[in-house]
Amino acid sequence: EKLPLQNYEIRVKKVDKLGIGATKVSVQAEERGIVRTWTNIKNLIDESAIAPPVKERSKEIFLKLAQAEAKIHQKSLDQIHFHEIGATDSIVDIVGAAIGLHRLGIEEVYSSPLATGMGLARTEHGAIPIPSPATLEILRETPIYSRGITAELTTPTGAAIIKTYAKSFGDMPPMRMSSIGYGAGTRDLEIPNVLRLILGKTEEFESAEMDEVLVIETNIDDLSPEFYGYITEKLFEAGAFDVWASPIYMKKNRPGLALSVLAKAGEEGEILDILFRETTTFGVRLSRETRRKIGRETIEVKTEFGRARVKVGRFKGKVVSLSPEYEDCARLAREAKVPLRVVYAVVEREAEKRLKPEGPARA
Repeated sequence: EKLPLQNYEIRVKKVDKLGIGATKVSVQAEERGIVRTWTNIKNLIDESAIAPPVKERSKEIFLKLAQAEAKIHQKSLDQIHFHEIGATDSIVDIVGAAIGLHRLGIEEVYSSPLATGMGLARTEHGAIPIPSPATLEILRETPIYSRGITAELTTPTGAAIIKTYAKSFGDMPPMRMSSIGYGAGTRDLEIPNVLRLILGKTEEFESAEMDEVLVIETNIDDLSPEFYGYITEKLFEAGAFDVWASPIYMKKNRPGLALSVLAKAGEEGEILDILFRETTTFGVRLSRETRRKIGRETIEVKTEFGRARVKVGRFKGKVVSLSPEYEDCARLAREAKVPLRVVYAVVEREAEKRLKPEGPARA
């Protein structure tokens, strides 16, 4: 009733989906034949009486849809006309999802990789492949899969909602569960056609940050060891988080190296280019991994030898590690003509003094 829309009704009922009790929410609208633009929908949301955070999230979802359609049809945003997505029932679906998450007080959303389904779907434009072009466009850099279900399991609307809210796609984060709910889809499939929502709170002992990284690996047995230093430097310049090499034995008992690179998921293009151009590899292995990390910041301390930077690690609000920057300490050691280990010890001691009110520097 807070949306400036008329002649629609929300119906809720309990259903059974292959033995799982779920809630089916349907939006019944009498509106027919109305085609809205991105600007129309944005103005409609702005004129509504819903909470400001819900307005912003709803517009963000619709903007993702509009941008996907614009790219597919090679038009500007102002030229995009929403058909199914611009109908009253779709608007209520999207705004309703934003209202629900707002009222639940959700701070972070995590999602599993998305099942897309396969086959063909009927639209006003005719039959299109599943997943639809709009769904694929929205889910760029998002892990998806299809296991042979001939139905549309992720629609453009659903893709835009989860892409807007999800912090990451992968393993479920450790948490203490409080509520579990099942929302039902319309069709009856060979799998339970439900969306599961799990609410909970993260445990304090698992308060380390979590993100998703890409591990790129290749085995090499015919590259001069002299080249690895140069290649490593280039990989770091390209944005690699870490680079390492492990001795291995390959076919015919040839000694070789397994070259591994840790990179940000979705930004591996330049790293792959370096590996293929600078090494003798014919292929690489890529795997996505969940990474947990403590909070990190860099401070600068003043010592008797000069200034040096120190990486500070925090966990549960307390300092648990200190790591002087090697380059700074090496420079000071050369200038003062003292052992590097002496500079390290002095820099670390000064950092501990500065951070003393926050607790011990070692876990």
